[in-house]
Amino acid sequence: MVKNMCRMDYEERSKKSYQVDMTTGSLIKNVLWFVLPICLGNILQQLYGIVDTLVIGKFCGANSLAAVGTSTKPVEILLCVFLGIGTGISILVSQYTGSGDEKRMKELVQTSITFLYVSAIPLTVLGPFLGIVILKFMKVPEDVYEAAASYINLVLLGTIGNMGYNMNAGILRGFGDSMSSLLFLFVACGINILLDLILVGKLEMDVEGAAIATSVSMLTAWFFSILYIRKKYRKLEFPFFPHSINKEMLKRMLAVGLPLGLNSSIYSLGHILLQSLINAQGTVFIAGCTIGEKIDNIGNMANAAFASAGTTYAGQNLGAGKIDRIKKGIWLAIFYTCIWCTLVIVASYTIGDKLVYLVTGTHNENVILNATRYLKFDTLFYYVTAVICIVRNAMQGLDDHITPIVSSTLEMLGKIVIAFTLVPHLGYTGVIIAEPIVWFVMVIPLIVQIFRMPVLKQTSLS
Repeated sequence: MVKNMCRMDYEERSKKSYQVDMTTGSLIKNVLWFVLPICLGNILQQLYGIVDTLVIGKFCGANSLAAVGTSTKPVEILLCVFLGIGTGISILVSQYTGSGDEKRMKELVQTSITFLYVSAIPLTVLGPFLGIVILKFMKVPEDVYEAAASYINLVLLGTIGNMGYNMNAGILRGFGDSMSSLLFLFVACGINILLDLILVGKLEMDVEGAAIATSVSMLTAWFFSILYIRKKYRKLEFPFFPHSINKEMLKRMLAVGLPLGLNSSIYSLGHILLQSLINAQGTVFIAGCTIGEKIDNIGNMANAAFASAGTTYAGQNLGAGKIDRIKKGIWLAIFYTCIWCTLVIVASYTIGDKLVYLVTGTHNENVILNATRYLKFDTLFYYVTAVICIVRNAMQGLDDHITPIVSSTLEMLGKIVIAFTLVPHLGYTGVIIAEPIVWFVMVIPLIVQIFRMPVLKQTSLS
């Protein structure tokens, strides 16, 4: 009876917000309604990086462009463990939403806020020092190193905003509310573009101006997300500042979130190794890969959006005991992402060079050529990444956090092997073909395990 009352309370709140109940109603309609804002949000998040690239490419030059691209991975690896825990919080929220456990939901949210401050403040202080160590490991060229270090130092000042926004967005996605985060990003993106134009374009602050713009915009998104949750989800008693820690809930958060963070760390370590080889190819090649990756990320946005939806979808339906609905949702997500992948491949081969110019504004023929080569080859294998994203995130929503780690470990090992075999002989071509080869390796354990999972052999949970 209590469970039903809680479910009714969540359904009542959903009428007043953008919450989508993934456990009832039309499967296709619910998934698409949830995915569309995430797709748009992914575009806006990529726009953060693209605006930096476009403005820097237009006002600064290839060295500054390479510095921003090089510094992205050190920032990512410093944050990925904590962002993984944020994803774990989202999974728990989706499961408690499906089961209607409001008491645990409140304990989870209040514990997560305290964890945010305990994690973000030390990372803000120590991050710049660790970032420099990573840059040295990556063998960043001397003409790029100083600018890359400056970018990292200033971006990490917005650590609590980055972590806080992503955690709050995860909480909202766990509820089935993906639209609200999009609205916050619209505001943040507008601020980012405005500050980029002022700080980099007018005041000529180079990469430092771009870093400040990114930090301020993420802090803004975090602030507005707090205000929204406090207003729309009052029963959560969402605090601004550290409140209390429920030790049992903290253990649960870490049990779910740490494997996800480890999974992201393994991916980032492998990518940093590959980036160090890209750096050895020279500034023009770094710039080309940077641009290619940014467009590549946009091309993969549907995969990422459906993957994020898959985590929430699987979590809510697991909490509600509707296993048959989970299986149908996985196949539906793979179908839609493969349609998107086909469109991206066509775009890469017809307007790839125009996309590169649109993103950067650069007329450097070598940069455009390298970025276009990167896109044309990698996009052919997007179908594999679609399966990886959907299956991996569905497993996480179903509480299987080990198989994704195995998959990511294979990815890292694959990049190490390629780094010492193909790249020394093939150079930039070896870098381009590295990712697709690794994708085929890492998809194997995911496909094997998804058909073996005991929970998916049932139709429902009593």
